Amino acid sequence: MTQINSVLGPISADDLGFTLMHEHVMVAGPALYRWHPELLGPEPEETAIAALKRAKAQGIDTMVDATTFDLGREPELLARVSRASGVNIINVTGWWLDVPRWLLGVSPNQMAREFVREIEEGFHGTDVKAGLLKCAADSEGVTKRLEVMARAVARAHNETGVPIMVHSFPTGQVARRQIEIFREEGVDLTKVKIDHSNDTTDTEYLLWILDQGCYLGLDRYPGFLVSPHMRTVTLKSLIDMGYTEQLCPSHDCVCLHIFKENPDGSMPDEHQFKRLNVDEFQYIHRHVIPDLLEMGVDEATVETLFVDNPRRFFGGS
Repeated sequence: MTQINSVLGPISADDLGFTLMHEHVMVAGPALYRWHPELLGPEPEETAIAALKRAKAQGIDTMVDATTFDLGREPELLARVSRASGVNIINVTGWWLDVPRWLLGVSPNQMAREFVREIEEGFHGTDVKAGLLKCAADSEGVTKRLEVMARAVARAHNETGVPIMVHSFPTGQVARRQIEIFREEGVDLTKVKIDHSNDTTDTEYLLWILDQGCYLGLDRYPGFLVSPHMRTVTLKSLIDMGYTEQLCPSHDCVCLHIFKENPDGSMPDEHQFKRLNVDEFQYIHRHVIPDLLEMGVDEATVETLFVDNPRRFFGGS
């Protein structure tokens, strides 16, 4: 039985339940929560716990927290939020887009060793272990710095068997290069999830990714570049074309973020992400699933998307 590192310890893949595969309890910056928590608004930890309690009451059992070191990962905060809310949280190791100059010249093997250590031993100074690997590229494509991280993640995957989630940029079809790198490194592509894929309605490109064996993270709801409705239309089209078992819808919701001063100098009541998605982690339950059912998708297919697919992605039966 496959065991996954949650922030509270190992859990069985078969016990994940209803799972959101790409979310964020907090996005800030390295160590910002420790040294400048006031920038995250009043009582940030209590705010996060309350949001995840609402998610749990809605029927959400597990979340993948996609916050890497450069996005401000705080593993002990995640452990406290998970324990208080009852939601399983699986945190990632790897790297997002902010590769600083001081890492120039660091090799993929060096970074892979760091990622493996965070899977096998825990994030430095804690007993919280990563349960997933992450790498990224965006509109600039896979730069030299980001290629180092992608190859490091691939090598850590090959050593540990832990699956990979990939921040990608579908408008530029960036996953073509990311998948090429994984092939060069010998990665099992059925253990790769290409995220933010519903930022496009280009099903020809999305089908190409699926045909490589990868999962699709359709994880931007309500999102910016494509309307929520067309995101769900694209999801339904992929279901109708027979790819249900490779699809993982989610939000990419950010619960805690920097509060930015209003033009008049006053402080807002909530950060910008909350204003853009007032439903937070409940948006899919309140909007996407009802729309899918209205489009003719049955309950069994919904369960496949949110229960069966995450379980199989992590290696469950």
